[in-house]
Amino acid sequence: MMKPMQQIRGISAVCLLAVPLALSGCGLFGSESASIDAPPPEVEAQMLQTSGDTTLDSGVFGPVTQDDTQTAVKGSTKTSQGNASGDRTTVFLEDGNGLLAPVSLSLSKSKDSTALKNSLMALVSKGEYASSVPAGFQGILPAGTEVKSVTVDKSNLAVVEFNSEFNNYDPLEERKILEAITWTLTGQDNIKSVQLWVDGKKLTEMPLQSTPLDRPLSRTMGINLPKQGPLLMNSSAVTVYFSTTSPDGIQYYVPVTRFVPAGQEQLTAALNELIAGPESGNGLEMVMTQGTILESVDAGQNGVVTVSLTDDMFADGKGVPAEMLESVVLTVAQNSDDALVQIRLNGKESITDTDNVDYSKPVSAPEYLNELPL
Repeated sequence: MMKPMQQIRGISAVCLLAVPLALSGCGLFGSESASIDAPPPEVEAQMLQTSGDTTLDSGVFGPVTQDDTQTAVKGSTKTSQGNASGDRTTVFLEDGNGLLAPVSLSLSKSKDSTALKNSLMALVSKGEYASSVPAGFQGILPAGTEVKSVTVDKSNLAVVEFNSEFNNYDPLEERKILEAITWTLTGQDNIKSVQLWVDGKKLTEMPLQSTPLDRPLSRTMGINLPKQGPLLMNSSAVTVYFSTTSPDGIQYYVPVTRFVPAGQEQLTAALNELIAGPESGNGLEMVMTQGTILESVDAGQNGVVTVSLTDDMFADGKGVPAEMLESVVLTVAQNSDDALVQIRLNGKESITDTDNVDYSKPVSAPEYLNELPL
């Protein structure tokens, strides 16, 4: 369970989507609009059709050595031998701001495809798992949707077949439905991509808004895209997790895809977007202070990525907001095949956060996000 929000909030996770884009519109990095909508058609086609590896949610905030049992996860303790959280599944639900957020639920586990089916059934509005969904969240699939089958082939493609009730959705939520399905499944069992069927027929496009489905969907499609964006030719997309609170005042994290000029080093670009903060007006909050500066990112040969930050507010490296440090760890791990992360702040390696977690050693990223109370 996450604690109520402190002075600076947020865990972030990043997955760089190396997609050449030609964008139009204005205000992506401004404060006028944070509405979620599909990108322009030519951008949509490229994002949906781009294939390739994407970094999936995995790993747990934990120590490098088996002897060190302290973790950077709020409200939980994990050793290298097991997870105190137990068996959970992370699914993407719609929150009160109309954004998709990962929520870790206790669902029935099994060794076959039942677990995958259950994760999708948790996305059904007023479905059998509605009582397992925390207050303030809801499934995005139409009521009455059934998951007839989920199979995974040798290429890690998940083929999902729904019943015809799947087609009875709000046309304005078409893309959000695809994002929720894709991000839920690609966070499990090394699944890389997703293909949709309805009542024995493969979908080549969505039935209401004709979103193309001629190729399998992966996380390259992004999630929670801004409605408008500036003219950025040859752009890449980074997906960053920002922070917000549930109706009960519990902190949770929301992924938002952002566009950056192509050619930037991906970890540097992602961390700079994290520091820049979310768009205003969508309920998301800053995870860094206005004085945070990224000095360097060093991917060492020992599998540890070192991130050097400066921030005069935390000159002695003590009492640093836990959310600030966790956001850096998640951002790096998500975008570097779950690398261990070493943080240096103002040149110091000895760093402790507001939960008294010691960051003097590298840590890894959490396996489950947003374990919210019902």
